[in-house]
Amino acid sequence: MSRTRVTTGAARAVARLAKQVEVAIGPLDLSLPQYRVLGLLDEHSAVSSDLAERLAVRPPTVTAVVDGLVARGLVERRTVVADRRLVDHVLTADGRTLLARADAAVQARLEEIAGCLGDLEDVNAAFSGLATWRRAFLAYRLAKKAR
Repeated sequence: MSRTRVTTGAARAVARLAKQVEVAIGPLDLSLPQYRVLGLLDEHSAVSSDLAERLAVRPPTVTAVVDGLVARGLVERRTVVADRRLVDHVLTADGRTLLARADAAVQARLEEIAGCLGDLEDVNAAFSGLATWRRAFLAYRLAKKAR
């Protein structure tokens, strides 16, 4: 099978996978962009420009998503002490609680789907592939910063 065909199939699978994440977090009144922001802020606080870069969106998009999270008490804006012109975004305790619930819902959904593969080796390979993509994203971000 050609790399182009494999890549196209993988891209389409990722799109379907994103929809399954949306289905899992929907009952928590959480959108996929909100889930992505909460996940990034769980790693560390960030200013809007950093969030926009990591999410591959424009800053106004981040502002709109974060506004909703702030209104729900899930994210807090704080002035950066070293540069008072900047505003840091920090996950609140409620944000961490909701993120943990969302992570559990996503995990259950993905395990249910992967479980249909039947063979434990295939299930492990499916999750291993996702972990490899996470490493690829981190490596890509570091390489991009190094330029």
